[in-house]
Amino acid sequence: MKQLVQNRRQKTILYGVLAFAVVLFPLVVDNSYLIRIVTTIFMYSVITVSLNLIGGYGGELAMGHAAYLAVAAYVTAILSTRYGMSFLVTFPISVIAATVFGFLTGFVCVGRIKGDYVMIITMGICEITRIVLVNEAEVTNGPMGISQIPGIQILGYTMKGNRQYYFVFLLLLLVTVWIIKNLVNSKFGRNVIAIREDETAARAMGMKVAWIKVSAFTISALFAGAAGALLAHYNRFIGPSQFNLDESLLYYQMLIIGGLGSIPGSIIGAAILVLIPEIFRGISVYRTIVYGLIMVIMMIVRPQGLLGDTGDKHPASRFGKAIKARFQKVQSREGDAQ
Repeated sequence: MKQLVQNRRQKTILYGVLAFAVVLFPLVVDNSYLIRIVTTIFMYSVITVSLNLIGGYGGELAMGHAAYLAVAAYVTAILSTRYGMSFLVTFPISVIAATVFGFLTGFVCVGRIKGDYVMIITMGICEITRIVLVNEAEVTNGPMGISQIPGIQILGYTMKGNRQYYFVFLLLLLVTVWIIKNLVNSKFGRNVIAIREDETAARAMGMKVAWIKVSAFTISALFAGAAGALLAHYNRFIGPSQFNLDESLLYYQMLIIGGLGSIPGSIIGAAILVLIPEIFRGISVYRTIVYGLIMVIMMIVRPQGLLGDTGDKHPASRFGKAIKARFQKVQSREGDAQ
């Protein structure tokens, strides 16, 4: 008991120091480039934490998260540039639009569709969304995207500079982490994990599996939509290329590397894959190869991620075991040949 109290005290101190450093960082650092990088980490962390609800705790191979960001970002851009609506109006409308889209996606992905088929369906939805954004030029301005999006305006005050958006995205990340963590620790979260571990047993226990899955997709899309709406104001420009399938795959890579079923792992995974291109900018052309190697190594060594704890039932764990078994089989053949 004494050891438990001491561990909690140490964690509290650690989180307190970390929170102090995060808040102090943009106030003492006078480099807008570094502030923008950390702000980007916050944004991707929001996306990855929300994806973890369905991809980590839920065990679904959902690869269409970029579509939710796209819906919210474009709704925000259209309402603010063409109709002059303020942030206090566009933000909730955009989040609702993304949430509804997430609900529809979840509705399509439940029932008879399971496992790898969820991945295929969500990838298809993501690509269809991108195609619509490109072809419906009258509404979305096609491949040219939408520019001159105003910054966040609240009560006549317009946010400018990276420091202010730093704290906006930090606030969104804190809210996302707090809500997702409480959901995971609630009855709903335990049901989501139970369905991941054994869907048949969950149905036998009387769980409404379909609606739990749909709810997870809906909640996840809500936070992704919030990130997408803020992204439109932050970048002042959005285009279809920002929400393609590669982006959705990047989100899942962050999730796998950081840790499936771990909220701190989601943030660490986002930070790693945001920092890698910045640190190795000179070889950015090989970024895809580097990401691929990291993914293969992680799937062999630790398929649940750095801080993940999903057990053996998660599809990533099964894939990791299959890759590792194949790797060992090849090594065995080479050993016999020698």
